[in-house]
Amino acid sequence: MTPHGDTASPVVLYVCADRAPGVPGAATECAQTEGHAFARKRGLTIAEVVTDTYGEPDPSRRLGWRRVRQLVRTGDITAVLVRWPNAIAPESAHELRHRETDWLREHGVRVRYTWAPLSALSTA
Repeated sequence: MTPHGDTASPVVLYVCADRAPGVPGAATECAQTEGHAFARKRGLTIAEVVTDTYGEPDPSRRLGWRRVRQLVRTGDITAVLVRWPNAIAPESAHELRHRETDWLREHGVRVRYTWAPLSALSTA
């Protein structure tokens, strides 16, 4: 066992933060740093970092999120680390976020939020 009762299971770090494609900006760098720190503190192994440009509300239309789904289907990951819920889908499209988190849960994969105010809520 590792800190907080987690096992060293492979996870994917999903980052959808920058509004412009290309070189990662400060938002992406912050989310990645935070995600790696979250995983390290809990003894989780990040199998892959997947990124998308923020803006498309439907996660299923994003190349990166489709990669997350592909990893889930292989059974190689146990959780998706994400900074906050809006990275999956904005509040204006919350039904899409629920659709995706329900799909992950049906496949035995948890969503873990890495932003400090939410990270305590995603440990249950």
